[in-house]
Amino acid sequence: MNRYSVNLAPTVAAGWQLTHLTPPSGLFGANGMQFGPDGRLYVVQAFGSQVSALDPNSGVCQTISPVGGPIVAPDDVAFDSRGVMYVTEVMNGRVSARTPDGQVRVIADNVPGANGITAYQDRLFMDECRPGGRLFELYPDGRAPRLLAADLPLPNALAVGPDGWLYFPEIAAGEIWRIPLSGGSLQRFLSGLAVPTAVKFDRKGLLTTTQAGNGEILKVDIQSGTRTVIARVRPGIDNFAVDAENRLFISHFVDGGVAEILSDGSERVLAPAGFLGPLGLAVGSDGTVYVADGLSVAAVTPDGKRSRLGMLLDPGFPGFVRGLAAAPTGELYVTTSAGTVAAYHPERREARTLASDFNELLGIACAADGTAIVAEAGEGRVLAIKSTGEVTTMARGLARPAGVAIAAGGSCFVSEEKSGRVVSIDGGTVGIVDGLTVPQGIVCVGDQLLILEVGNKQLTSFSLATRQRHTLVANLPVGAQPGVTPKPLLGIPDLIPGPLSPFAGLAVGRDGTIYIAADGEGSILALRRV
Repeated sequence: MNRYSVNLAPTVAAGWQLTHLTPPSGLFGANGMQFGPDGRLYVVQAFGSQVSALDPNSGVCQTISPVGGPIVAPDDVAFDSRGVMYVTEVMNGRVSARTPDGQVRVIADNVPGANGITAYQDRLFMDECRPGGRLFELYPDGRAPRLLAADLPLPNALAVGPDGWLYFPEIAAGEIWRIPLSGGSLQRFLSGLAVPTAVKFDRKGLLTTTQAGNGEILKVDIQSGTRTVIARVRPGIDNFAVDAENRLFISHFVDGGVAEILSDGSERVLAPAGFLGPLGLAVGSDGTVYVADGLSVAAVTPDGKRSRLGMLLDPGFPGFVRGLAAAPTGELYVTTSAGTVAAYHPERREARTLASDFNELLGIACAADGTAIVAEAGEGRVLAIKSTGEVTTMARGLARPAGVAIAAGGSCFVSEEKSGRVVSIDGGTVGIVDGLTVPQGIVCVGDQLLILEVGNKQLTSFSLATRQRHTLVANLPVGAQPGVTPKPLLGIPDLIPGPLSPFAGLAVGRDGTIYIAADGEGSILALRRV
């Protein structure tokens, strides 16, 4: 299963071998899910702007709304009795309707953080997953939404119970609340939950909720209040769906996994776990590859085993992470979409802010003395940030600086996405390589400068000594697939600030292995000399 539908068949220069350290991802994350009138499981993917339909038995996947299509950053999905699909577009603050013949129109706008949606007797209810979020009834004919509640702490996927009340989780409070469909006073129904992300009801009328914090799936009798944990899986559950036979399927927002929960609590995988990105990469002294994957930081051992070292909504996690570098203290330096540079400790799972309030940070590197060198694309600057928080501007006026590399002697190189070149910024900006196509990740290996060109999907080697360049790999699955222009991801107000700009990083291990963040297909590639 590969979300990159075009097989580019990479070509590798003589003397080199390209392998997968991790396999391609099936989906761009996995968020809201619902069974459609055709019996298939529809999965929306906010960070890939895609809607897919999975056969619940075979796992065969079909793209319903592709990347670059009219639906942007879909987060939840519902169907009415006519087969119309309603989708919340969380980063554009709107709700769209897609008819069975593929026509798409907006039915609600100016609803920032639009997230959970449910259809009940052809009535639509939606909430905004943001601090101070609101709860609405929507009207497919385009009438102004009816406000049911406001000032809610991160409400999420919601459903109407057999008692006729509307139930929804409040993520930030760890609670489930309910309200009459006609409106009125809110009631707290359940508390003490570990990041509840969704509420729905099974075919027996039992309230079911997922807890992203501890991976538990809980069923509750709304009359007696009896709670039963039916499964414990990895943390990061986003949503779930129940079919006509009362089978339960779950999605993971962190890794895009989709699975059926069997009667014994085990999982039957439909879409394997993967990466949202991957974005920035770094290699530890033991060969572990660290990955900035947007909503999480992951570690991959040399034999390809993955683990998540922390994720969004964990206490102390720095935010939507993009650039990454290994610091000499054992910490990981990261850049976030909120414009923060932080030092994240993977064992203690806590972060300390080095500096903040920057404009669209991308790549980051760590100098020998522990100084973080950061590319600020939105301002065209490269910044040096000491562990004390002192900030110095190393260069300005650059054309969207993206990747940062530091040579063994201390020289600093920066890729410019917009101008298609790499510059040296030691005591002034000097062009080193030009004629590149959207260069992003860069690293230095001896006198070789390795450059990941996302625009033409190749890895280029440039000799600083001879000024010669060679293509090491062509047809890499990086960036959007050919012919596709993704819509910008604007972020989520007060939760995941945007823009969520793409970034494909590079890293080199002590043994000379070059690791490539193949963010298009969602894999990590390893390039080694034969």
